[in-house]
Amino acid sequence: APLAKRVGLRTVAVYGGADIERQVARLRKGVDVVIATPGRLIDLGHRGEVSVADVDVLVLDEADRMADMGFMPQVEWLLRHMKPEQTLLFSATLDSAVNQLVSRYLRDPVLHEVVSAQPTVDEMEHRFLKVHQMDMARVVASIVHGGQKTIVFARTKRGADRLVADLRAEGVRAAAIHGDLRQGARESALASFAAGRLPALVATDVAARGLDIEGVDIVVHYDPPEDHKAYLHRSGRTARAGESGVVVTLVLWDQELAVERLQRRVGLRLPIVEVFSNDPRLKDLASWHPEEEAEASGQ
Repeated sequence: APLAKRVGLRTVAVYGGADIERQVARLRKGVDVVIATPGRLIDLGHRGEVSVADVDVLVLDEADRMADMGFMPQVEWLLRHMKPEQTLLFSATLDSAVNQLVSRYLRDPVLHEVVSAQPTVDEMEHRFLKVHQMDMARVVASIVHGGQKTIVFARTKRGADRLVADLRAEGVRAAAIHGDLRQGARESALASFAAGRLPALVATDVAARGLDIEGVDIVVHYDPPEDHKAYLHRSGRTARAGESGVVVTLVLWDQELAVERLQRRVGLRLPIVEVFSNDPRLKDLASWHPEEEAEASGQ
């Protein structure tokens, strides 16, 4: 909205979970740019409240994730109903998942890159910590106490809620953000976290992309990510715009091999160090360099 205002454009965001009548009212006033989720845009089209026939520019953000999560049918429905002069596919990890979309709907496609072809993890510090199941929440609490703003990624919605309860029991103010929460609850948690009133936000991968919150100094992978792309996107919530940041991956005994493979995919080779929640190094992870300790001990 601030960017659009500077250049005299009217915008509206339309997405599920929010008041559709309020969105319709905004559309009826006339807008230049619609930022939408595919499903809600199709719903509005079926209601006769929006037409995409005269769209000049289509931007498909996080194009590969759209494909991974099964949104391609909705995206293709929209593409069949519009003839944009320009179509832009954005993502930090464009890959073969979007090739079908490119070949079917794009004319004379051109690839532009503002980073290297390989995912980059150089902007942040990485720590891989071997932990014990019963001590995991306390380890996270110790990490949060040593930071300013910490985002913790859990694999499931239930796991995120459970971790929030465990952190609160350890005296950490935390809230969850995931797809089962009402839009108002998600927005409230994000606002409190962004304002610094909440030191910890526990999220599923719904927050792995698109969140741009200033001052996030620590990202914790409570559950290791599914693949190297997820690691890149989750980790990218810190060390943004030239700032520093620490990324911590917690590893259970039966996850070590999978995490070692993950490291290789993102170009890392770092020790997995066993820690307990009373380890003083957890309070200042940025100053602790396990790889230097490993070299000094000859490991």
